[in-house]
Amino acid sequence: MAAPVGWLQGRRKVKALIFSLQRCSKTLFRDYNCYLGVRPFSSTMKLYDKEMYWNDKTVSNEAKFDKVLIANRGEIACRVINTCRRLGIKTVAVHSDADSLAVHTRMADEAVCIGPAPTSESYLRMDRILQAVKDTGAQAVHPGYGFLSENTQFAAKLQDLGVAFVGPNSHSIYAMGDKIESKRIATKAKVNLIPGYDGVIEDAEHCVKLANEIGYPVMIKASAGGGGKGMRIARSDEEARQAFRLSSQEAKSSFGDDRMLIEKYIEDPRHIEVQVLCDKHGNSLWLNERECSIQRRMQKVIEEAPSVFLDEKTRQAMGEQACQLANAVGYDSAGTVEFLVDKYKNFYFLEMNTRLQVEHPITEMITGVDIVHQMLRVAKGHQLLHKQSDIPIDGWAIECRVYAEDPYKNFGMPSIGRLSRYVEPLHVPNTRCDSGIKEGSEISIYYDPMICKLVTYGRDRASAMKTMVEALDSYVIKGVTHNIPLLRDILTEPRFVAGDTSTNYLPEVFPDGFKGKQLTLKENQELVALASAVHIKDQLRSKHFLNQSKLVSENCSKSSWSLVVKIGKTKYDTVVSKIKGGFKMLIGGDEFEVKGQLSFSSPLMDLTVNGEPRKLQINERQGSGNYKFRLFGTVYPIQVLDQLAADLSQYMLEKKKIDTSAMVMAPMPGVLKSVSVKVGDMVAEQQEVCILEAMKMQNSLQSSKVGKVKKVNFKTGDTINEGDVIVELE
Repeated sequence: MAAPVGWLQGRRKVKALIFSLQRCSKTLFRDYNCYLGVRPFSSTMKLYDKEMYWNDKTVSNEAKFDKVLIANRGEIACRVINTCRRLGIKTVAVHSDADSLAVHTRMADEAVCIGPAPTSESYLRMDRILQAVKDTGAQAVHPGYGFLSENTQFAAKLQDLGVAFVGPNSHSIYAMGDKIESKRIATKAKVNLIPGYDGVIEDAEHCVKLANEIGYPVMIKASAGGGGKGMRIARSDEEARQAFRLSSQEAKSSFGDDRMLIEKYIEDPRHIEVQVLCDKHGNSLWLNERECSIQRRMQKVIEEAPSVFLDEKTRQAMGEQACQLANAVGYDSAGTVEFLVDKYKNFYFLEMNTRLQVEHPITEMITGVDIVHQMLRVAKGHQLLHKQSDIPIDGWAIECRVYAEDPYKNFGMPSIGRLSRYVEPLHVPNTRCDSGIKEGSEISIYYDPMICKLVTYGRDRASAMKTMVEALDSYVIKGVTHNIPLLRDILTEPRFVAGDTSTNYLPEVFPDGFKGKQLTLKENQELVALASAVHIKDQLRSKHFLNQSKLVSENCSKSSWSLVVKIGKTKYDTVVSKIKGGFKMLIGGDEFEVKGQLSFSSPLMDLTVNGEPRKLQINERQGSGNYKFRLFGTVYPIQVLDQLAADLSQYMLEKKKIDTSAMVMAPMPGVLKSVSVKVGDMVAEQQEVCILEAMKMQNSLQSSKVGKVKKVNFKTGDTINEGDVIVELE
């Protein structure tokens, strides 16, 4: 039965009102965002005396798209919107229910909801995105990276609709997206290759057979993979079997394709990639290289451009081979050719990513080229205006991937939660923050836990590193655990500073895992001095009562204090006295002066200790003199007590530690993909009991001791929180 006319008219009025409110709220949102200091980077940002895109080329009044739909979310969607805004191109954002108030949704001129939170029901729903293209009249679609960015079917369907895909043609995506086929093409293009098997692994036993023929160690990885998913190293037959099983499951979940390949694993290599840019008229360029060797679980953590390792001869050879490969498949967009480089500067083709890379900003910073703009120009049919001689290496750029992760757990296990406080270090010169979140945003189990791509620029590597350290120290993130402690420690670690890195850097530098910055005696004393100053300031602040002038504390006029400061199990007797502009401390016979703005209205305090600048963050004030301070990137729990409280504290009972050896606990939030034991089963030490999927990564959880299964608390498909006990042993 047809709906009543009045009902339809009322529905239209409601939709019009909602649209009007959305437009109004967008303006308010942008103003509020700027007020907080949380905003996308500015394309007019100054790099010393130049604009960010000082070398970007275009023709005056050349044709461009009127409206572009971004088939992605988060920071990369914001990144594309920024360039479109600069060019005067309207944008359409697509979003899931969970992202209805996300930054990219609010930045775009239009927004279309495409389904529930899970990616399989929203950002991977090709039909819904294509419908959004039709409904909004978008002339082009930029896919960002991940999701449908390398889906040949998606690119082909857009072509059938007469809509431009802002990326390479579907033939190039297919040829390079399949790692097996790409190696065959690379061989014909005379590109250096890693020894391996030219075909698909049939099963786990076939994998073991091939591994023995190639020789351990081997790399087992998904043919359609990328981003570190579906990739594992094996050094024995048993590891090869497990790697094949877990990686193929991961590949099926992430890419819908569980075909696996195998190749020789190059020991201690550097991961260096070359950015290429090609048009539809046969022109190709290489935009220098990026060093991406600092990785955990095959995923990049810190990148820099250029590489400290390459000489000009090797750089040119890699660039030329990258263009040879791109030309061999008729490539016509921005792409990246990845290589492994050994200590003798021999380089081997790894894979080609037929999309915009996460780390593209550092290439933009040293070349002055807006890669997104050039992708849009190429998609519109324009020729590249740059020649190879127009592509410089101007200065140095470093990118840190800031993640919602716990770096103390295997260098980074995902963390979820809501950002209760969030301030980007935009005030630090030559710093760029590519993010898609704001204060109040939620980091969920459904999407990648990246918070921001923090990029710094310098005239040389040393100045870029110095700026990055300052930016990391100034970054305020509360509500989730994040990896800034690890990033900050790497930036000041001697091997990294010397440029002595490889893909094995993290396990070699931190063989027992990351433990946080280990303070020297002087640094410990500095932290004690800072904590003492904050505590005394806090005490003095609490003596003032609003509208209670008659209640004057006898301690208000006090100018000297005796404190006991505990960091871990170490105690420091501290005498504090007031001085002009701050406090003076006597700690273990050494004098320290703390000066600066001790203001509790800001989460970041710019202070000095004996004249040396220090950025201090108060992560928590828990009462009873308990604080958590962030200094040098790492959070330190500290207790500050007056002498009487310290004397009495020795009578306090210590909390007993719970024995968790008989429990298999979730190290991160995720979804339980399988449980391989039941009540009554006997399990051996290091036996797999379940698989937990987090951010599309398969994690095998094992028993830490021999025992009988007493209880299984969850079943396959359940959502698990960090710390949940999945299996209990007797």
